[in-house]
Amino acid sequence: MKELNLTKENFDTEINGETPVFVDFWASWCGPCRMMLPIIEQLADESDGSYRVGKVNVDDERELAVRYGVSTIPTIIVFRKGEAVKRSVGVVNKRALLNMLNG
Repeated sequence: MKELNLTKENFDTEINGETPVFVDFWASWCGPCRMMLPIIEQLADESDGSYRVGKVNVDDERELAVRYGVSTIPTIIVFRKGEAVKRSVGVVNKRALLNMLNG
C-alpha cells in the first residue's frame, strides 16, 4: 500500500474513516524526516488494511501543521475517526510507531 499525499483539500476526508491513519508531518529539507522515511515507507508497504499511512509536507501545507500544533518535525499523529489520538515527535523506531496503534 502506498502512503497518501495529504493536502488541505483531502485531509479531512482521508482521516475520518474507520481505519486509523498514521500522518507523517515532514519536509524535504529535514534530516530527521529523511531518517524516518524508510520506516514510514515500510509501514505503508506492510499495512494489511488495519491502518493507513499519510504524509503532510509542512512547507506545502502549513495550514495543516498549524491546525495540529506541529512546530517540530518529524511529527507523527495517529488519527482515529478524525480525532488525533496519539502523537510522536522526532525520530522513533517502527515498534514505537506500531505501539501507537495499539495503545
